[in-house]
Amino acid sequence: MLLSIKSWLFEAPSKDCMARYAKSGDNRHLEQLIALYSNDLYHYLVTQSNTHLAYDISQQTWLKVIEKRHLYQAQTTPKAWLFRLARNTLIDEYRKQQHFVELDENSQLPAQNDNQSELTSSDSHIGDTYISYEAFNAALKQLSFVQREAITLQQEGFSLADIELITQSNAQTIKTRLRYAKQNLKQLLGDYNEQA
Repeated sequence: MLLSIKSWLFEAPSKDCMARYAKSGDNRHLEQLIALYSNDLYHYLVTQSNTHLAYDISQQTWLKVIEKRHLYQAQTTPKAWLFRLARNTLIDEYRKQQHFVELDENSQLPAQNDNQSELTSSDSHIGDTYISYEAFNAALKQLSFVQREAITLQQEGFSLADIELITQSNAQTIKTRLRYAKQNLKQLLGDYNEQA
């Protein structure tokens, strides 16, 4: 009973706000989408690029949401659809800049030098060791684009099916990327701990 009253009193933005925006074009629903997903979108993009490019691609993605709202299908989660738009926009930008030609396990992006992440001020406890966010981000940046993307999407809470939709890859490929990403991160972070 309390839950139904709470949902009646406070309209929680959800999957419905994307469907409503796709149908009506009402900016109130777009504002809800931005409030819900803009931080997650930016975090994903900054792990795949740098702060400046992440900001630009984030803005371009929201413009594409406005332009392509009619293409949204209600059975798709709004966040996955949004991330797919962002990913495609990012890849188009990299191709335009001729940073890489194809997406495979060995595709590397140029070194990211400018303010990799906003999460560099604290440390994280993993097992019996402390790993700084700087060390984790540095290790993450050393992964191939597709491995870094898979692990980042998993950390964002996406299901395997959502990651398939976003990356346009099959489930087995994603599982392989995740396995290699985790193995490589363990090795890279292990090397970091030995140096510290």
